[in-house]
Amino acid sequence: MAGGGDLRVAGTLHLLLLLAAGLSRGAASWTEEKNHHQPAILNSSSLRQVVEGTHISEMWQNDLQPLLIERYPGSPGSYAARQHIMQRIQRLQADWVLEVDTFLSRTPYGYRTFSNIISTLNPTAKRHLVLACHYDSKYFPQWDNRMFVGATDSAVPCAMMLELARALDKQLLSLKNISDSRPSLSLQLIFFDGEEAFLHWSPQDSLYGSRHLAQKMASTPHPPGARGTNQLHSMDLLVLLDLLGAPNPTFPNFFPNTDRWFNRLQAIEHKLHELGFLKDHSLERTYFQNFGSGGIIQDDHIPFLRKGVPVLHLIPSPFPEVWHTMDDNEENLDEATIDNLNKIIQVFVLEYLHL
Repeated sequence: MAGGGDLRVAGTLHLLLLLAAGLSRGAASWTEEKNHHQPAILNSSSLRQVVEGTHISEMWQNDLQPLLIERYPGSPGSYAARQHIMQRIQRLQADWVLEVDTFLSRTPYGYRTFSNIISTLNPTAKRHLVLACHYDSKYFPQWDNRMFVGATDSAVPCAMMLELARALDKQLLSLKNISDSRPSLSLQLIFFDGEEAFLHWSPQDSLYGSRHLAQKMASTPHPPGARGTNQLHSMDLLVLLDLLGAPNPTFPNFFPNTDRWFNRLQAIEHKLHELGFLKDHSLERTYFQNFGSGGIIQDDHIPFLRKGVPVLHLIPSPFPEVWHTMDDNEENLDEATIDNLNKIIQVFVLEYLHL
């Protein structure tokens, strides 16, 4: 009798081990899908639709200008910027789920409140392409009654992400209508607070929002209720935008493991140029140049990179001449460059999401 019990226990254990192995293989399969994911290349008529659907003048007035204010963490401008970003997203048809991740952190000026904004389509989707930027401006005491508004750093990237959500609204709405109520791949936009140092850049005085959010996502199961996988596993690719809007930017390729996605941006830029869809653009001086960066730039991707998230860091090298000066303002922005980058990044997102 005892022997029969042992057999039953052994059989049950064997079945449980098989189930566990199957579950772990299932978990591995979805977390590894990003490694094999291929874009759906858009044809010329689809590219024309993208180009005709994005409007730099509307973006400038509706998205960018309201952000050209002093907006260091905890300031009235920070609250205004946060409200502006959320209101622009809430008016869209696509079913964005907004989360404000508010927390306290110690700074050289004592404890300050920070608030990341996370905007997600289909939060229960297993995988997300993530676009991110920071919305805070660096804290400077006023110089000659001038305020630092951080146009390239990073009001323009925020406005570009808002324009992308608006311009691609109908296509992104279709993600909601996929017959599978839980599509496997969707889109997330993150607006980090507290990227800038208050005094001097250090591991403690910088990247407040991204450090906090990376830790929070690492400890949040995904899909909800999962064991062994968290929200960081759902990040197929983190595309971080920073210091955009100055003329003639060149973007190095920082990370070999995301080469193929950097190469895709290059290919999109070339194709849009060939079709005459880019303004004041020369193939002698393309934006995406596959040269080694010579090092990693400290930015909001670092906490995620350290936890294994694949990254595309879209930051020009060298930095804009106006970086961290009072001249990083609206009058020193280059409209054609921003418009061209809008088109390239929007095409990239559509291709990645197979829309």
